[in-house]
Amino acid sequence: MTLHQNPNQEIWTGRKTSEPEYWYQFVKCISDFNFSSETGRKIGILGYPGEEGVKRNQGRPGAKEAPDLIRKFLAGTAYHLNENCQILDYGDILTSGNDLESTQQKISETVLDLLRNRHFPVLLGGGHDLAYAHGKGILQHLQPKGEKLGIINLDAHFDLRPLANGKGHSGSPFYQLYQEFPDQFNYLALGIQRAANPQSLFNTAKNVNANYLVMEQFRLQNWEYIEEQIIWFLDSVNKVYLTIDLDGFASAFAPGVSAPSPMGFNPQIAFKVFELIAKSKKMISLDVVELNPRFDQDNATARLAARCIEYLLRKIFS
Repeated sequence: MTLHQNPNQEIWTGRKTSEPEYWYQFVKCISDFNFSSETGRKIGILGYPGEEGVKRNQGRPGAKEAPDLIRKFLAGTAYHLNENCQILDYGDILTSGNDLESTQQKISETVLDLLRNRHFPVLLGGGHDLAYAHGKGILQHLQPKGEKLGIINLDAHFDLRPLANGKGHSGSPFYQLYQEFPDQFNYLALGIQRAANPQSLFNTAKNVNANYLVMEQFRLQNWEYIEEQIIWFLDSVNKVYLTIDLDGFASAFAPGVSAPSPMGFNPQIAFKVFELIAKSKKMISLDVVELNPRFDQDNATARLAARCIEYLLRKIFS
C-alpha cells in the first residue's frame, strides 16, 4: 500500500466572491510531494487520518475522519494572512492495517522534507501519536544546527505513558521522544488534569524533567503566572513545536474528541497562549490532534480546530 495520498482540491471550496477573500481561494494542492522550492513564506499542510494509536490506547475510534473536515472548515474561513504567503496542501499520510510504525516513519521523513524546503508544517490529526512522528522529524532537522527545540502541549494528558506491548500509541508520544532524544527533550504541558493522569505519570513527568501547569493553575485569573512560566520556557529554547490536543478543551467547547472532559480549559485562555507563543517568533511547526467527528455536535470541535490553526497562522504570517 502506498502511504501517501494526494490532496483533494474539491475539499477546498467556499463562498464565491469577485476577489479572493477566503482560504480556499489561496490554498494550492500539490501532488506527489513536489515540494515548492520557491522563496518566501510557505505553509505546508499534511494530514494524518490515523487512529491506530488511539485504538492501542483504548480510546474511541473516529479520528481518521478529522483531517478533511478541518480542511473543510478552514476552506470557508476569511483569509487575513500576508498575500505573499503560500499555503500548500500536500495530502495525507495513511496507515496500512495496524502498521502505525511505518506511518510514523513516513510522517517524520515528510516533516523533515518540509522543513528542509523552508515550509512551516501544519499537521492535521488523527491521534496524538502523531506527535512522536512530528517531533522526531523536527528534532532531526534541528540536530545538525545545534538548535534547542521546546515542545508545548495543550492537553489534559501528559502523554508520557510507557509503550503497550512494545508499541507506541496515542498516550506515549512524548515518552517516546524522551527515550529517543533524552538530551534534547524540553517539554511544557498546559492544562494537565489530575483526574486524567495517575500519580505514576506525575512521577514520569518529574523523571523526564517535564514542565507543566495543572488545570487548577491554567485559568484566566492566573494569567500573569501562566505568562511568566511560558516566557521562561520560550527563553530557554531556540524553536518551538506547538501541539494542540483538542481533548484539553472542556467538552462544552470540544465534545468531538476521543477522551472528552467537562473540566478542561476554555478557548479564551488557549488563544492568549497562542498569541504569546506566536509573538516569540520561535514557532517552527504546529499540529492539531484528537478531533473525532463521529462524536462531534454541530461540528463544534471541527470548527474550533480550524479556528486554532487560522488564529495562530494569522498571528505568525500576517
